Amino acid sequence: MNKNVNQLLAVVGAVCSTGANALAACPPQGWTMTWADEFNGSALDTTKWTALNIAWPYNDERQYYTPSAVTVANGKLTITSRRQNMGGRQYTSGRLETGGKFSQAFGRFEVRAKLPKTQGIWPAHWLLPASNAWPPEIDIMEFLGHDVDTVYFTNHWGTAASPQHQTSQFNGPDFSAGFHNYAVEWFPDRMDFFVDGVKHATHTSNVPQSPFFIILNTAVGGFWPGYPDATTVFPQLHEVEWVRVHRRLINESFELAPPAFATAHGWTRFGNAFVEPVQARTGSRSGKLFGQFTGSENFS
Repeated sequence: MNKNVNQLLAVVGAVCSTGANALAACPPQGWTMTWADEFNGSALDTTKWTALNIAWPYNDERQYYTPSAVTVANGKLTITSRRQNMGGRQYTSGRLETGGKFSQAFGRFEVRAKLPKTQGIWPAHWLLPASNAWPPEIDIMEFLGHDVDTVYFTNHWGTAASPQHQTSQFNGPDFSAGFHNYAVEWFPDRMDFFVDGVKHATHTSNVPQSPFFIILNTAVGGFWPGYPDATTVFPQLHEVEWVRVHRRLINESFELAPPAFATAHGWTRFGNAFVEPVQARTGSRSGKLFGQFTGSENFS
């Protein structure tokens, strides 16, 4: 384990042992941190993130994404959405992503954030493939500013010409009134979605298998949220205390079935190792390692 990962684990250990939200901030036992940003500096860490500078052309959104809308101070990242003319758009906002800097297949991706609100405001925490192809897409959390007690979790698949998706929602407190933890635990066979450490949805259809990168943004307007009107209040702040990514051993109980039991899903087989579907010690199958020790050219 390298020095940087050890430092990240130490930070998480401190959070997990203290604080009112300690339980929600800690991943379940068995997870190991692989990447994090605690936003403790005074500027965006550009070794981890890229802040976009573009008039976003999709979903009929009305914002111009400018790096000036993304700031870091007082232990928080803030994306500020304003009524401001820029690049031919009436509104400015921010989008940052780890594309080309960090991506991971499977794991626990978690964001602690306080969300912006009012009509036409559309914050999201989501994942896209490192290949930049779309779909697939994993939405850890989406929120429509006019409906402050509902968050959405979505898996997208199919093709750009014929996209498909599965969406679940959770109705809870006013998510714009305080900080909450939003997470997905992504496995080869499913995605589990959490708010404040409590699972609210599981998706099993068309689970992606390739590395994805992280995106945080606030859109203004669009087909789904609708558009700002006389009730919309600017500026709006999307505040993020941290982003953390963990990994765990995939298929640790060998219960994910490989084709014809030739090997174990998620494992690389060497020598005399295979999945035992008949004499499993627990569950329906186990991993089996064996050797032959005859006194000459033993193998295992």
